[in-house]
Amino acid sequence: MAASEEARRRLEVILGVARHGKLRGQFRMAFHILGELRRDKFGANSEKLRSDQYHLPLEDVETAQGILDAAQERAEAVIQGRSRSAPDQGSHRSPGCLPAHLPRVERIIEPASTLCPWGCGAKTKIGENVSKRLDVIPVQWRVLVTRRAKYICRRCSGAVVQAHAPEHVVPGGLPTEAAIAHVIVSKFGDHTPFYRQAEIYARQGIRLDRATMGNWSGRACFHLQPIADHMCRRLAIADRLFMDETTAPVLDPGRGQTNKGYFWAIVSDDRGHSGPCPPIVLFRYAPGRSGAFAEKFLDGFSGRFLQCDAYEGYDRLTEVARRQGPWTLVHCWSHLRRRFVKLARNSKSPIAHAAVRHIAQLYAIEAMVRGSSPDIRLVARKEHLLPMVAALKPWFGKQLSMISSGSTLAEDIRYALNHWQGLTRFLEDGRLELDTNPVENAIRPVCLARKNALFAGHEIGAENWALLASIVATCKLNDVNPAAYIAETLEAIIDGHPHSRIGDLMPWRFRKASSQAQ
Repeated sequence: MAASEEARRRLEVILGVARHGKLRGQFRMAFHILGELRRDKFGANSEKLRSDQYHLPLEDVETAQGILDAAQERAEAVIQGRSRSAPDQGSHRSPGCLPAHLPRVERIIEPASTLCPWGCGAKTKIGENVSKRLDVIPVQWRVLVTRRAKYICRRCSGAVVQAHAPEHVVPGGLPTEAAIAHVIVSKFGDHTPFYRQAEIYARQGIRLDRATMGNWSGRACFHLQPIADHMCRRLAIADRLFMDETTAPVLDPGRGQTNKGYFWAIVSDDRGHSGPCPPIVLFRYAPGRSGAFAEKFLDGFSGRFLQCDAYEGYDRLTEVARRQGPWTLVHCWSHLRRRFVKLARNSKSPIAHAAVRHIAQLYAIEAMVRGSSPDIRLVARKEHLLPMVAALKPWFGKQLSMISSGSTLAEDIRYALNHWQGLTRFLEDGRLELDTNPVENAIRPVCLARKNALFAGHEIGAENWALLASIVATCKLNDVNPAAYIAETLEAIIDGHPHSRIGDLMPWRFRKASSQAQ
């Protein structure tokens, strides 16, 4: 009778968990999100979402899965008659990656008594179970106390001897260079505005206002200017560049309104063909989007190819009088594909679906030679991609003759045909890419920061943002910890690092993030 009652109680627990209204909602939400992602990622003729676009919905799915896991574990514990904290001997879940450099803090849990209950004395230890879990403590702020001892000779009247006070970014001020670097990376790398940082630090008893952190960042800008200047000089000698622009709302102090400025990103990234030059990102601010700003920012650059979208403002670069000749524009297949993907989703057009399939074939072959030398890439492109691209142009022309000239599909096809020369230039040089993804990936964080706060209270502030964001973004591309880099670079510059050797302080010469703890 007792066993039957216990079984009934366990069944009620399981059924209660299953009937829980919140869990049902989690089930529905998880299935809905997964269905949407499955359609976007695996649906026929649709463009895959970027990896970062999956983050937010997948976080919701993972949260729902955690609730379901906890409910299942609770039910199994009740069925097996054990406590929730008892170890599951059959569970072999991976604890995740626990880097060897993390400090280990051990705690030993002993039984309440190690004496044999039958009077035999103390029991003998025959082994132990060891579990490792990832723990965290809040960011630790500390007070760095510097003492400079004074010495005097008591036998004569010689001068007092004392070490010179070290130079700092904020002379006689509160922060160390590491603290300034942390504030900079939090805003310009992790998109946490100063006012949000102030709230975070206040929870730890650290009172820092926005004006103070802004002043620190401005001082850092002054000292890091030679770094950005050298990065610009390195970009100026690159033979192939990427360029893109995005809006940047900037306050107009006189009217209390926002002006629509633009951040322009210039990128050199040769990793696609294993080139020797390090990846570099340089942001520049302009109050408008005119092609005149692109020409201004590229003045003095010696490159031949500019990979960009089909914005007409770039066309003026093909007429610039330079010793090297005008710029050669290389257009982006990703922008073209995006047009047909949007049309295929909205109108279910079979022609748009077919265009997406054709372009996907180009990317599939290109992926096979990514990272190879330019010569290998060029041979593969001429052998496999050239015939496909050559067949695609008359196919576009045929479809255009069969549809309404005023339709969106006709507009998209004309877009492809009008920019065909720029779209096919990648077939002429193995160093060129099919798209402008390197610069789009670099400029995407600007869009995240734009959603969090205005970039600046004036245009000078926007230019300072561009400088610091350039350094942080370049560190990330080179697998360098930006906080460690900025802190140590500021210290080196303050300590008098020779300007003639500023190249030694570039991010790509700093130790990699993977070796920070070694």
